[in-house]
Amino acid sequence: MNEHSLRRPWVRLLPGLLLCAAAASAASVGAAPDGVAVLDQGWHFRLLPGHDQLAAHPEAAPWRAAAVPGTVHTDLLAHGLIADPFVGAPEAGLQWIGLADWEYSTRFDAPPHALDSPRSDLVFEGLDTFAEVYLNGNKLLDADNAFRRWRVPVQGKLRAQGNELRIVFRSPINRLLPGVQAMTHKIAGNYPSPFGDEPRDAMTGNFVRKPGYHYGWDWGPRYVTAGISGQVMLQSWRAVRVEHLQLRQDRVDAARADLVALLTASAVRAGAFELRLWQIAPDGRRSLAAQQRVHWHAGDNRAELPLQIANPRRWFPNGYGEQPLYRFELEVTEGKAVVARHATRTGLRSVELRRDADSTGRSFHFVINGIPVFAKGANTIPFDMFQPRVTRAQLRRVLQSARDAHMNMVRSWGGGYYESDAFFEIADELGLLVWQDFMFGGGMQPAFDDAFRASVVAEARDQVRRLRNHPSIVLWCGNNEEEIAWKYWGHGKTLKAADAAFAERVWQGYVQLFDRDLRQVVAEEGGGIAYWPSSPGDDMAEDANVVASGDMHYWDVWGGPAHPVTQYLAVTPRFMSEYGLQAWPVQRTLDAFAPRHEQGIHAPVIRAHQKFLAGEGNERLLHYIRMEFGDPASFDDFVYLSQVMQAEGIGLAASHHRASRPYTMGSLYWQLNDVWPGASWSSIDWFGRWKALHFHARRFFAPVALTALRSAAGHTSVSLLNDRTQTVRGEWRLRLMALDGRVLRDERRRVDLAPLSAATVATYVDADLLGDRDPAATVAVFDLHVEGEPASRSVVYFVPARQVAWQARGLSASLRADDGGHALEIAATTLARAVWIDFGDLDAELSDNALTLLPGERATLRVNSTASTAALRAALRIRSLADALSAGAPAKKDAPAP
Repeated sequence: MNEHSLRRPWVRLLPGLLLCAAAASAASVGAAPDGVAVLDQGWHFRLLPGHDQLAAHPEAAPWRAAAVPGTVHTDLLAHGLIADPFVGAPEAGLQWIGLADWEYSTRFDAPPHALDSPRSDLVFEGLDTFAEVYLNGNKLLDADNAFRRWRVPVQGKLRAQGNELRIVFRSPINRLLPGVQAMTHKIAGNYPSPFGDEPRDAMTGNFVRKPGYHYGWDWGPRYVTAGISGQVMLQSWRAVRVEHLQLRQDRVDAARADLVALLTASAVRAGAFELRLWQIAPDGRRSLAAQQRVHWHAGDNRAELPLQIANPRRWFPNGYGEQPLYRFELEVTEGKAVVARHATRTGLRSVELRRDADSTGRSFHFVINGIPVFAKGANTIPFDMFQPRVTRAQLRRVLQSARDAHMNMVRSWGGGYYESDAFFEIADELGLLVWQDFMFGGGMQPAFDDAFRASVVAEARDQVRRLRNHPSIVLWCGNNEEEIAWKYWGHGKTLKAADAAFAERVWQGYVQLFDRDLRQVVAEEGGGIAYWPSSPGDDMAEDANVVASGDMHYWDVWGGPAHPVTQYLAVTPRFMSEYGLQAWPVQRTLDAFAPRHEQGIHAPVIRAHQKFLAGEGNERLLHYIRMEFGDPASFDDFVYLSQVMQAEGIGLAASHHRASRPYTMGSLYWQLNDVWPGASWSSIDWFGRWKALHFHARRFFAPVALTALRSAAGHTSVSLLNDRTQTVRGEWRLRLMALDGRVLRDERRRVDLAPLSAATVATYVDADLLGDRDPAATVAVFDLHVEGEPASRSVVYFVPARQVAWQARGLSASLRADDGGHALEIAATTLARAVWIDFGDLDAELSDNALTLLPGERATLRVNSTASTAALRAALRIRSLADALSAGAPAKKDAPAP
């Protein structure tokens, strides 16, 4: 785990600084190059005068300083007008915010170039969502899509001083509710509100182009916010404005890269211009890549500049090579003057989604630079309930953690928002492939409405054009789970029974949007990247979410029938794009939103931060904990065992997927990150702290690994996995071992692992391994050692952990300071499963955790912390599964500090 400073609890805007920044009645605009002024100063906000929410909330009536970009919730929080939305259980009391209309305003002086330029536009990179924009009292825009970039001409409408820019945000619930209630038959929504802000039978969220998770999800709260979610800019130009510069990659191989630079530009007047495209190679060398003279008319123009790069440095996913990036800078000159500039960055690679037919169906896998890549990774959700406060450092921390766990792909899920440029820039740098959903997260959309569909198409063009040069993006997907919801969850059947004609209209609207409109946008704008209509799906085949073809979501473990985790071994898909198990975050994260005396499995604050089954999710967690571990003795044990269960269960599934290569070619668990601190399926919590699952993922996603998978029927299959592009040679070993360390059987075998392969090297039934030995006191330990690769281990247990004859505590630890940090040495005298180390309230990051140590083994871990050695020793806590499950053990079972 790389060292980063932890994100501090409850990142707040500072009211004093805000008020100082907004003190001037006419703020100066922020400076930016090429005739762009950023309007991020002097903003104020208030609840719209005359609104019926004012009677209950008069404190929101006065003008107060606002942050732009920002949200209503964070602005209210900055002034102490609401409780922290993440601390305690304030959610029900904050729903009025989403029912109110809000007003934002600033005053600015126009820079001289904006007054004397023939063209000036106001540009809004994000307005959430129903926004009326006024300049000097004149309405400029009625925005209705939070995912669009809005551009409005304002030449001739600007004053030299004292321009007033005013934006009114209307409540999306109040705006849409009358129309939804008037529908004879409703289309399915997602999560009904438990708070009374809208009727449970008339959900509005799927009728608006706004982040769906704002309306609540099973891992996050319901905060229907509003605000200026992106930058506001005043852009002026005299001759030419470059709108887009796309680097289309027609052919990329080791010998050469054939590219076409596609340019769109707006010219103020007709004229002759010269285009120069400069290339800055990864090593910093600058050269002229292409040059062209053009004659443009007034208005929109296009140009194509072919270029070729010999022996390109190609971009590879993490684990397959380096991630060199090329920068391209365009200059538009008229005579000797440069009248416009534009720059972009990309990586050179070939990419293909391969769908080869075979005897059972069709494959689903990605081929990058000719290499069939097994996709290892997780799904990402929004990084915060309030998007504008997500920082680049926060994104870097989580995505670097994904790379550190040997992931090569993330799926950016469709119920949130299109991530920032920073997200994709970091993914490019880290070699993380991105499966990008369009922002449709569930339910059914009113795609039968032409205006709704037109808005989505405009949104899609905006986003594909913004992101298409990123080498990380390898797939555009229409939506998340809407096709299977219609076909299998009763959405379609229920509506057909009520009104067959309307149901057919709804479905044909769906087909038009997701099979035709968005497919066409990606074909026209995406530069050759594949399109996939829905996840899970099979490219609009009649059957979806099947093992034989396409991608699959599997939730019969955890969801639905809540099968045991061994059921993962019975499902072998082509590409598993969702599966998951829940767990609570570490104790320090819990303490950030609930004091210890308010923590308990059924405590109100804990239930408020458990969104699965409307707060009943802990019962599902207990179901899985009990199957393997029995009843936890305390809430502390419950939290710890939830992480052990999650890590081991997801490891079983991911290892099975990898062992099924090449039939299965992807394993993306749900989910990587969190939107707030609470119970969820994540492996990294909202603060960026790793759960046990993420430490396990670094092992089960290792490029070269061994996995031993035991089914519920007592069959163990041993597979060797090699994601390297070359053969590797090593040794795998089987030891049958008693819990006290006595070795009962020891076998070693030399082996060659073919490149890009999974090979089963042994299969056993329990009797083959155990003979007549006690299954509750015996384990099978499988190890793989390959020079230059981390050692890989898989331990097979023959009975559930609750039945194992655990030995008395056999762990000891010593901590010492050394160069640049601390070293922690742990030793085990008996088998220590699920060893977890933490340092209480101290900021400390460990190089490894969630360990299993065999009797007699020692492990030395790095500890990165600014705390002193003495403080770390005093705070050190170590536990193992034996502590949580040993009969008669005290409720607090942490190792004493040495």
